[in-house]
Amino acid sequence: MNYQWYPGHMTKAKRMMQENIKLIDLIIELVDARIPLSSRNPDINELGKGKARIVLLNKSDLADPVYNKQWIEYFKSQGAGVLEINSKSGAGIKAIQGLVQEACKEKIERDRKRGIVNRPIRAMVVGIPNVGKSTFINSFAGKACTKTGNKPGVTKGKQWIRLNKNLELLDTPGILWPKFEDQQVGMRLAFIGSMNDEIIIMDELACDLISVLQELYPKAITERFGVEVKESVTETLEGIAENRKCYTKGEQLDLEKAAAIVMDDFRSGKLGRITLERP
Repeated sequence: MNYQWYPGHMTKAKRMMQENIKLIDLIIELVDARIPLSSRNPDINELGKGKARIVLLNKSDLADPVYNKQWIEYFKSQGAGVLEINSKSGAGIKAIQGLVQEACKEKIERDRKRGIVNRPIRAMVVGIPNVGKSTFINSFAGKACTKTGNKPGVTKGKQWIRLNKNLELLDTPGILWPKFEDQQVGMRLAFIGSMNDEIIIMDELACDLISVLQELYPKAITERFGVEVKESVTETLEGIAENRKCYTKGEQLDLEKAAAIVMDDFRSGKLGRITLERP
């Protein structure tokens, strides 16, 4: 299967980000802790040149804790401020404010020398679709979530949110990039649900996932579904379909239904804490 998805609204969203980058002091980039590199949009690197940068490993509760630590060290070595967070539970959220101050200390110092005190830091929140930006912003903002107007950048498709007197966030739509040079990247993005599932052949996607898990987490499939992993991934999926009683009306095995169960179990963490990329 060829993994590719770049609907027209993403071009518009990217243009909007390019127009607003001059208003920004800091980029807060959310990545999926299960695929920290594949879930980074390379266009953001180009867009955010010269801006302070924070990387947040979101959904860290679904990722392998051993590799969460390794990825934190990796991003630190790249010069980025980094934290592992879980936007749903709020884990790690409180530490972000300190990281923002640290990342922007040069800007704060420049302002102070010019006699500008208490000008809020403006941060753009970026990330691919389904990485959890909205949940993150709601968790970070709590009840203090208000739109701020009377400035450039308040238009449909994005939102200025004043967190406190020190920090304003610009929320942006999730965007991918026009062409995945490496189809493995596209495949991993499909695994975590960052592409439209309707354009994907679900049983092929599940077979690809089973194949990857056999290599990286060989016990995950057997422990979850009670099936023996076969040499043929299709046979393994058939075994899961039998075990979960996935049949069509004609009593044929319903591989599509079984595939949906495999994908849902992976995405929700029922297969265990899994990281598909190693630093």
